[in-house]
Amino acid sequence: MHTYEETRERSAEVLRMTLALMGQYEAAFNPLTFAVWYEHAAGINGRLSRAVEAARLTDPRIGDETIARLYQDYVCPIDAQGMQRASGELERVMSGLADSAASTSDRAGSFGETLANFEDALTSARASSELGQALDKVRGSTTEMKDSTAALAHQVAMGRQEIQRLREDLSRARNDAMIDPLTGVLNRRGFDQQIEAMLERARETGQPLSVVMFDIDRFKAVNDTYGHVMGDRVLQAVAEVLRSGMSNSSNALARYGGEEFAALLPNTHQEDAVALAESCRLQAKALRVLDRRKQEVMLTVTISAGTSASRPNDDSASLIARADQALYSAKQSGRDRVVCA
Repeated sequence: MHTYEETRERSAEVLRMTLALMGQYEAAFNPLTFAVWYEHAAGINGRLSRAVEAARLTDPRIGDETIARLYQDYVCPIDAQGMQRASGELERVMSGLADSAASTSDRAGSFGETLANFEDALTSARASSELGQALDKVRGSTTEMKDSTAALAHQVAMGRQEIQRLREDLSRARNDAMIDPLTGVLNRRGFDQQIEAMLERARETGQPLSVVMFDIDRFKAVNDTYGHVMGDRVLQAVAEVLRSGMSNSSNALARYGGEEFAALLPNTHQEDAVALAESCRLQAKALRVLDRRKQEVMLTVTISAGTSASRPNDDSASLIARADQALYSAKQSGRDRVVCA
């Protein structure tokens, strides 16, 4: 997250530019959209501005999905504050353990010295009173050592619990950063991570990795006719159809961008990927979106799909490009169909 050091006059100028940009594009008027356009207009985030220019080529409308990705990647990546807070807490726990261990080590050194002195006292003791004094010192040192060891054991036990909690918090933060909040499936970041890992395993095992790209047909018309709330309902319904259509727990489903979804199918040949995509297409076609007030069918949904299976020299870009080209062919051929590359 960048710091904002603009003067009142400069910030007023940036505000005017920001509002103009927000009005020019389709993303909702919310704090995420404002933050992205403000930092771009102010010229304080070069990486963001370069990404904005690139995004204009792929999504000229700059919708909510693009804004969310830009915000997450360039304005406030992966809950940086949460990660920093967890790291600080972990450092505090480790510091506490180190202090307790150092204290116990010091006491152990003192205890060893006391035992050595006791041995000398036994050797040179001439009277029972001298021996009694030496024994009293040993008893006192033994009690201190026992208390210190118990305190260290308690501190270590508490530290283990705290570290485990922090691990879980960090794991949740990482996982949340990979999930699309609207549909509950992987987002683009999660997809990119998964496809690289799955391709590597495919190279190692010699088994194919298939990719299916899905796109909701005429989705813009849904938003234009019924509004973005209805559009969100359609996205959620299609995501659920696709998720239930994943035949194997090792498959992964992601919202690739806007109304486009992508499925990763490890150990799956092209013909099996086509069959899965066809099954999902039929399930989506059976969807009926109801008008909740009238309990009448408001609209139906169709999806198009393109599939591709990995080849020996593929990287993620070439594999996705073939599936995307197949999807384009499905769209050009009349929609509501599956085409394989």
